[in-house]
Amino acid sequence: MSWKRLLIAGCSILGLLPLKANPETSPVLPGDQEKPIKTIVIDAGHGGKDHGAIGSYSSEKEVTLAVALKLGKLLEEKMPDVKIYYTRKDDRFDDARLKAKKANEAHGDLFISIHCNSAPKIRKRVGYKTVYRKKKPIKVAKYAYYPNPAKGTETYIWATDRNTAKMESMRGLSSVIMLDANSEESKQVLDTNDPETYIMLATLRNAFFDQSLKLSMLIEDEFTKVGRNSRGARQRNEKGIWVLQATAMPSVLVELGFLSNPDEEKYLNSQDGQNELANGIYRAVKRYKEELEKFSSSPTQNAPVTKNTGEPKAKAAYTQPSQTQHNQFKTQVNLYNEHAPAAKNTKTATATQYGVQLLVSSTNYNTNSSKFKKLGGHVMKETIRVQKKKRYKYTLGPYISKAEAQAAIRKAQRLGFKDAFLVALND
Repeated sequence: MSWKRLLIAGCSILGLLPLKANPETSPVLPGDQEKPIKTIVIDAGHGGKDHGAIGSYSSEKEVTLAVALKLGKLLEEKMPDVKIYYTRKDDRFDDARLKAKKANEAHGDLFISIHCNSAPKIRKRVGYKTVYRKKKPIKVAKYAYYPNPAKGTETYIWATDRNTAKMESMRGLSSVIMLDANSEESKQVLDTNDPETYIMLATLRNAFFDQSLKLSMLIEDEFTKVGRNSRGARQRNEKGIWVLQATAMPSVLVELGFLSNPDEEKYLNSQDGQNELANGIYRAVKRYKEELEKFSSSPTQNAPVTKNTGEPKAKAAYTQPSQTQHNQFKTQVNLYNEHAPAAKNTKTATATQYGVQLLVSSTNYNTNSSKFKKLGGHVMKETIRVQKKKRYKYTLGPYISKAEAQAAIRKAQRLGFKDAFLVALND
């Protein structure tokens, strides 16, 4: 999606934080909700001089392009209200950084990168032979190489340790190419030293992560329905991660199968196989889109919500978001909730306290653990649910001033909590 839409959506989050201005309510009229998905970017992996994985008679770049075009045609025919953008429609090479840049400049709301997998051949001992060294016979093992039996689909999202890079990609389209957090050009787009701006970006990043995870699970579910062997939805922090972390939108990378497996190579090159895979991805996108739109038309979206009538505190230049934009972002953030929680009105001005969210983990650490000892502050633990699984959220604080909290963030990041960020604590 475009930076303007990102910024407006992010500003909506600030409206959910405690405000000192007197709030007023504004009803949402039927039909005000915008479509949550307007543009889908389809990336056919590799191309041109970059062949990708190589099978016995075919290459990854050929299969990915064929499936990408079939998927795009399905989406164009069955979702006429959605614009489809291709990173390539022919045998052309583009650097992964350029693909990410194109996706962002296309104002994408969803990024789907299509790839094929490969596994190295397996070496097996098939016997022995006798060789002579210095006229002495020596028994040496004989080996043969066989195709790897690995098979099945995988769908990746970016790894959580790339969260900071993902957030940087949302700071400005120009900074996406190099992800330079300290460039003067990117600082002109947003002042990321401003706490509210940082909260906005972190919230967007977390929403994108949840949405990407949801879509990846839907894709694997659809593959399973047609008999494909699903290897699951996974996080990826290796080759190919760039198009996931540097796209300022929910993004997935789909591995269609293994070209190194003769049976799968035949399937991946067949019209039936390619159509089946394209249809599977299409059905997953359809379910994902319908779920977003269901929430955008939920009755709770028509409830009165607060508006900030005072001056915005964020240093970035922006206008007050419309009610429609506010609801659209609430829809995205609450993808997994059947009913989005209504924003709380603050009838009297109260002092806001701040905390530093350190991490969310499946490990139940004691708040006095040595892991937090060097932070030099009070650590709070909260039990939450993520995808119906129990997780523990650890927050440092509270702090009365933003300056104190920002200093704590810098210290936490130096001590290894790289994704630490500012949160507002309600009294």
